[in-house]
Amino acid sequence: MSRNKGIFLVMTGATFWGIGGTVAKKLFDQYGIDIDWLVTTRLLIAGSLLLTIQFFCKDRSQVFGVWKTKSIAISLIIFGLLGMLAVQYTYMASIQHGNAAVATLLQYLAPVMIIIYLILRHQAVLTRKDMITVSLALVGSFFLLTNGSISQLSVPTLAIVWGVLSGVALAFYTLYAIPLLKQYDSLVIVGWAMIIGGFALSFIHPPWQIDLNTLPLEAYLYLVFVIIFGTMIAFWFYIESLQSLLPKESSLLGSIEPLAAVLTTVFWLKEPFGMFQWVGTTCILFMIVFLALNKAPTSEVSY
Repeated sequence: MSRNKGIFLVMTGATFWGIGGTVAKKLFDQYGIDIDWLVTTRLLIAGSLLLTIQFFCKDRSQVFGVWKTKSIAISLIIFGLLGMLAVQYTYMASIQHGNAAVATLLQYLAPVMIIIYLILRHQAVLTRKDMITVSLALVGSFFLLTNGSISQLSVPTLAIVWGVLSGVALAFYTLYAIPLLKQYDSLVIVGWAMIIGGFALSFIHPPWQIDLNTLPLEAYLYLVFVIIFGTMIAFWFYIESLQSLLPKESSLLGSIEPLAAVLTTVFWLKEPFGMFQWVGTTCILFMIVFLALNKAPTSEVSY
C-alpha cells in the first residue's frame, strides 16, 4: 500500500469516527438510546459485516483460519478485549464521569505514549518532526474542544483516570495490531476484535434489552450511520493504514477526529464556532500537511 493511501485511510476513518460521535450524541440526547447498548450493538454488527466482506470478497479461509494457531488466537482475544473493547469503554466512561472534551483530549495523549514507548524500546528516536507534530495535534485538539477556556476542563478525578486509560488503550490498540496484520487481513483482525469485544460486553449490557419499536425512521438511519461509517469503516481504515504508516503517524493523523466532530456539531447541530477553535483547526491542518510532506525514514517504518 502507498503512503498516500495510508494517509487517506486514516483521515477518512477518523473523520467518520468524529462525525459518528456527533450522530451518537444526537441518539443519546434526542432518542434516549443507552450508551452501553450502542457500544455493544455496534461492535457486534460491525464486526459481523467486516467478516462477511472478507468471506465473500477476499480470502475466505482466513475468517476461521485465524483460530487454528493457538498463539495468534490468544493474541486476537487480547487485542479484542484490551484493544478494541478497552478503547470503546474507557472513552465512554470518561465522558460519563466528566465530559467529551476532556475524554477526547486525554485519549489523544496516545501519540505521545506511542513515541515514548518506542524510544524506551530503542525502536525509534525522538525527532524534531515528532515534537512539532505532537505539539500541533495536542494544541489543536485543545483549542478545538475547549475554545481556549480552561474552565471547561474542570472535571472529577475519575474522569481524568478513565481518559488517561483511554489514551493507553488507543496506544495499545495501535501497536498490538501490527504483528497480527503481518499474517492476516485487516478485515479479519478488526472484525473478530469487534465481535470479541461486543460479546464480552454483552454479559454486562445485553444488546436485546431495548425496545426499538418506538423509534422513528430518522433514528434508525442514524443508527445505521454510526454502525457502518462511525464504527465499521472508521476502525477498519485506521488499522489498515498501519500497513504503510508508522504507528505514531496513524495516531497523530487521527487528530482530525475532533475537528470532524466539532465541524459536524457546528454545521449540523448549529452550535457556534469560536475564534480559538479556528486556531485549533489551523493547527490540525498544519500537522496533517507537515506529516504528508515529511516522510519517515525507512528504518523506522517497521516495528
